Amino acid sequence: MTRHEDIKKQIRELFNKHKLAVLSTHQAGQPYANLIAFVGKEDLKEVFFVTPQATRKFANLSADSRVAILINSSLNTDADFHEAVAVTALGNAEKIKETEKDTILSLYLTKHPYLEAFATSPTCAVVRVTITTY
Repeated sequence: MTRHEDIKKQIRELFNKHKLAVLSTHQAGQPYANLIAFVGKEDLKEVFFVTPQATRKFANLSADSRVAILINSSLNTDADFHEAVAVTALGNAEKIKETEKDTILSLYLTKHPYLEAFATSPTCAVVRVTITTY
């Protein structure tokens, strides 16, 4: 296995094992961070999350689609200093089209079934982040 393949494998493991990530947006140069429940595509090219549309997070990404997402394996223990792994994904966010919503929600709810009422609320948007680099 090449180093590139090994890194992709580690990123896939983070995507599959961990439910939360930190989303970073900004407004007028002021950074803003949120915890999000996420799901990623197997090819590592897209990450999806759900958010209420009446939030600063949604307003920020609507004004400027550039985002960063931090996914990490830390467990808040001393061992994290030697064993934790983290990856930052940079990309562009957009609200998905209604025609894609059922497919993406199915993927999202497979990982987060306890969020069904939230994710299917008419006040929420499903957001795609197209990853440009890790």
